Order: sequence, then C-alpha cells, then structure tokens
Amino acid sequence: MGILVDADACPVKDEIYRVAQRYAVPVTVVSNSPLRVPPDPLVRRILVSDGFDAADDWIAAAAAPGMVCVTADILLADRCLKAGAAVLAPTGKPFTTASIGHAVATRAIMADLRANGDVVGGPPPFGKADRSRFLSALDEVLVRLRRSGHG
Repeated sequence: MGILVDADACPVKDEIYRVAQRYAVPVTVVSNSPLRVPPDPLVRRILVSDGFDAADDWIAAAAAPGMVCVTADILLADRCLKAGAAVLAPTGKPFTTASIGHAVATRAIMADLRANGDVVGGPPPFGKADRSRFLSALDEVLVRLRRSGHG
C-alpha cells in the first residue's frame, strides 16, 4: 500500500503527509520541479525531467492495486485506474472505472471549446470544504485498502 502524488500543482500535500503518517503508509511525491518534503522516512521525493508527461508516465508506471494516486489530471487518473490503483482528485472526488469515461469525454469537449476560442470557465477556487472532503476520502480509501489486504 502506498500513495503516489502528482505533486507539481497538488494543494493537499500536507494533508497527505498527515494521513499517511497516521496509517504508516509510504508516500511518493513526483514532480518536475524540486519540492520540499518532510524529513520523514515514509516520504520519498522523485524528481523527473521536465519532459512532457514525465511525472505522469512515472506515476502511471508505479500505479498498481493497493496504491492510491492523487491527481487532478483526468488522463493520468484513467491510466492509474487501468493499472488497478485507487484514484482521488485533490478535492476528494474519487475517479472510478464507472466515472472516468465521462470525465475523459468532458475534458475533450472542454479542450475543443477552448481551442475554438470559446470562453470556458475553469474549476471553482479550491477551498476548505475541498480540503475536508479530501481528508475524509483519503482516510476512507486507505481503510478500504487495508481491509482488502493491501496494508
């Protein structure tokens, strides 16, 4: 069992560290740029090249059953789900095999709209409720994985 973090723009890294420490679960923080991580033997930092999708490729290769991937990237979430990992967005929304197809399709439609110059709003600002939802969702996923024999 472990947690993989798509870290460059992740707003819940501190929350991940706290929950991981409570459950004694290793965390791998993957980024294209140097990030500070706590001096904790459970936390490992992986610095990948700044190549396109280098962090995503590393995370997708490491994703497996018993792992939790934290990312807002829908295409990475899809790859991690296909590898058997549990996937959470930083807002606490779980990506599932039942929901990922719709998310990928919506992403493609929004990309087309933006490419055609249509004004399309982004996600709402990240807030306290998102942070709280994430903490609860991560706790829930780790408990479920542990009960299923992954921890």
